[in-house]
Amino acid sequence: MGTQNKTTLTEGSVAKGMLLFALPIFISNLFQQLYNAADSLIVGNFLGGEALAAVGSSGSLIFLLTGFVNGVSLGAGVVVARYFGAKDWQRMRRTIHTTVALGLAAGVVLTVVGVWLTPQILRWMGTPENVLVNSIAYFRMYFMGSIAVVMYNVGASILQSVGDSRSPMRYLIAASIINIVLDLVLIGGFRMGVGAAAFATIASQTVSAILAFSKLMRSKEEWAVHPREVRFDGAALKAVVVQGLPSGIQNSVISLANVIVQSNINSFGANAMAGCGAYSKVEGFAFLPVTCFAMALATFVSQNVGAGQPDRVRKGMKFGILCSIAMAEIVGVSIYLASPWLIGAFSSEPDVIAFGVQQAHTAALFYCLLAFSHCCAGILRGLGRPVVPMMVMLAVWCVLRITYITITLHFIHAIGVVFWAYPLTWSISSLLFAWYIRHCPIPQLGGGAPQ
Repeated sequence: MGTQNKTTLTEGSVAKGMLLFALPIFISNLFQQLYNAADSLIVGNFLGGEALAAVGSSGSLIFLLTGFVNGVSLGAGVVVARYFGAKDWQRMRRTIHTTVALGLAAGVVLTVVGVWLTPQILRWMGTPENVLVNSIAYFRMYFMGSIAVVMYNVGASILQSVGDSRSPMRYLIAASIINIVLDLVLIGGFRMGVGAAAFATIASQTVSAILAFSKLMRSKEEWAVHPREVRFDGAALKAVVVQGLPSGIQNSVISLANVIVQSNINSFGANAMAGCGAYSKVEGFAFLPVTCFAMALATFVSQNVGAGQPDRVRKGMKFGILCSIAMAEIVGVSIYLASPWLIGAFSSEPDVIAFGVQQAHTAALFYCLLAFSHCCAGILRGLGRPVVPMMVMLAVWCVLRITYITITLHFIHAIGVVFWAYPLTWSISSLLFAWYIRHCPIPQLGGGAPQ
């Protein structure tokens, strides 16, 4: 890996190092969100509202099945970053090759389970009959290529953990362009169905996965991937599971909660599904400063804990949280004000726009709380305490959110009840994280061994 792609996180200016590392992650996520939105924009404008509902409601189900693997990849990245900071090259290499083996196995399982269970899960979600056929076509095509999605995330996680966030950025930009071109040709040109939108997504993800692993296999550095060394190592697998399993469980259970929330939205009909699906694509842009700083904080904290620099860890924590909160709120205010035009870009149907705008006006001004919670979760993963964010998010974002919606909808059957579940639970999780972070000691490792 060329040194020009790497950002030093264990020395030099904290602010400069974190910004240089976080900016490519931000741009990566921006382009990923652009091609996710492109699916919905092109489908909504060329295939109509029912097709938009099928694609727009896809996020929660896809994340249910991929979130676990992605969470484990994040945990693996924390372990690799810790060894990298400590310059423990032998254990770092074993961890990298174990992570690749785990990704391959998980990708195969995900493909089989996703293709097999899609119809049943969609029915459990209460997907309306007029949307069901399109939804099944979209999801089955997507999961046929899910191994590419998993392996790209594995490759990107490895690169980012050693300070290279620029290469994954370039690969996602290439994938975004391929995805949008295929959408325009297959749907806009040939008027193919929603399955073509899923095909465009997995084809572009396949390209990005190939690019990421070509980079890793060509590298002359200590973190290069050598196919003959891809195998499960007991100690490395244990470290990855200890760090990654809580994040994987957290992602899966939160996404399961979101599937249940989506089923409540589905009960309000196809227009609500389409409107909320369009909003979810817009909201994805608000998550960009949230996710880029949460990921950057996890890597920054883990590398510096491995390098034995607790003061640097504290400075990075403060800087990352403040930047993320400020950026998230600026985006939130912008979405609040522009939501009629933003939702209207996906559909010209007044009822669809009304649902999307209502959700934006309920949640957008509270994005600062979402940012704070995610940054705290990233910090705690970097500190080797992934169980804490898992417990907080499961209790608040899952159990409490679903309980509130179920009970309140029984008495007030209004979709606004569902929308308010998000800012309420973001507020509670932020209070819990603020208390814990205030009292959480920074481990004095220096030797790099994940605790």
